[in-house]
Amino acid sequence: MSRKLLLISLFCAAGAAQAATPVVTPSQSLAATCFNCHGPQGVSTTAIPGLAGRTSASIVETMAEYKSGKRTGTIMPQIAKGYTDAQIQLIADYFAQQKQ
Repeated sequence: MSRKLLLISLFCAAGAAQAATPVVTPSQSLAATCFNCHGPQGVSTTAIPGLAGRTSASIVETMAEYKSGKRTGTIMPQIAKGYTDAQIQLIADYFAQQKQ
């Protein structure tokens, strides 16, 4: 096999491997931190409420209430304070697109 053909083959193989790698969006990455308590993709199987399928506006409102102290909780007030408003919007948009 010629060197040129070998390089082309390697380039094509690398491209195929890259195409198979799933792309994780910033919203998925941020939302993944919620999966431990709220269930995978926001579908809860415990007493903790699920987030999947809720409207983006309702999640943003709830997080704002935790952030401001208007809503109390055990861990959520601290978690909410750790996110910017833009990050909360990304998380809310992600869960709004998930099926319950």
